[in-house]
Amino acid sequence: MVQSVDEDGAVDPWRRRPRRPRRQMPLWQELPLLLVVAFCLAVLIRTFLLQAFFIPSGSMEDTLLVGDRVLVNKVVYDVRDPARGEVVVFRGTDRWAPQVDGVPEPGLLAKFGQTLGDLVGVSRPGEKDFIKRVIGIPGDRVACCDAQGRVTVNGVALDEPYVLRDSPLDLPPNPRECRSRRFDEVVVPPGQIFVLGDHRLVSQDARCQGPVPIDNVVGRAFLVVWPSSRWSSLPVPETFAEVDAVVAAPAPAGPDPVGQVLPFAPLVGVGLVARSGRSMRVGRRRLHS
Repeated sequence: MVQSVDEDGAVDPWRRRPRRPRRQMPLWQELPLLLVVAFCLAVLIRTFLLQAFFIPSGSMEDTLLVGDRVLVNKVVYDVRDPARGEVVVFRGTDRWAPQVDGVPEPGLLAKFGQTLGDLVGVSRPGEKDFIKRVIGIPGDRVACCDAQGRVTVNGVALDEPYVLRDSPLDLPPNPRECRSRRFDEVVVPPGQIFVLGDHRLVSQDARCQGPVPIDNVVGRAFLVVWPSSRWSSLPVPETFAEVDAVVAAPAPAGPDPVGQVLPFAPLVGVGLVARSGRSMRVGRRRLHS
């Protein structure tokens, strides 16, 4: 500790010299540092939390248009699985063909911009990145169509006001093409989801390219952030609540199992005693062996 002298000339061992004010960093040095910090934060957010995706095709029209940018939550499916009606971004399997509307080959500067944009999450998606709506989850039975030409999930017909341009009904179903609206019933395998585009007339989706593994899902698209005139959320349509209600409904009550068992209670008791005795003897043999 440095000693100082008070106003009377006496030495004050407890008094410290006043600190000099810290020199502020010049703007030309501070600005690049702030840019580097902001860039690193953007990369971290893009990697673990949120990412903006560019819509390259019309397969989700008119919910999403070509050129829209949506914000994708990349954390939500770390704690739960995708739900029916949600719009998700995922990586397609080998069966999924790229679906991009007429994108020219970028130049050198454009490629650099795409690389930089990809780091912060505002670039075009890759050829295997898709955005569709979840129609069925593991165990669901998805088919088309009912008498009114609607998709059914577990026997419940979906009223889909977001589908403005549907595929024709008169074309026979073809598992290799997505031109027809009709397709045979599909039981969604465990660990996978059945997805469809909102523009069924042009969408290449699970009708012909198969379900998608949940592990391939990048995240849920929940907000249109650009252009500003189309700022809106992407909620789950109400029609999927009817499917959820059917799945969550309790099974109809059957005959009273207690009433059926009681008349045979003595026989059941004798059987349990005999089974217990065999189990104990087997257990003792295993312990001694």
